[in-house]
Amino acid sequence: MTDKKEHMGKITVSQHAIATIAFQSALESYGVVGMADKDIVSGLSKLLFKDPASGVIVNFDGDSVTIDMYIVVEYGTRISSVANSVANSVKFQIEKMIDIPVNSVNVHVRGLHVSNAD
Repeated sequence: MTDKKEHMGKITVSQHAIATIAFQSALESYGVVGMADKDIVSGLSKLLFKDPASGVIVNFDGDSVTIDMYIVVEYGTRISSVANSVANSVKFQIEKMIDIPVNSVNVHVRGLHVSNAD
């Protein structure tokens, strides 16, 4: 959880809320067709529980957050451009919405999706 002291009191934002913002921001990025799981255990739990922040891991280190994202990219797009776009979009959205500095956004491409040409 991230805490921010204001003159009126304390604001607490959960890591799950930050992950949800990152998830939505990544899905809106060009070339991203979905999110992937970090490992098999995460994949199995996803089958049981629908999680709006799946494929996103948020680590809070006191003053800033570090985000790991696991994405699936559309075949034929430039992977490095998609990954950079996702990282920039996620960083911008989190800093804009929550006003917490983002230390880094690590984008892991877990797969490619081939669309039907028909």
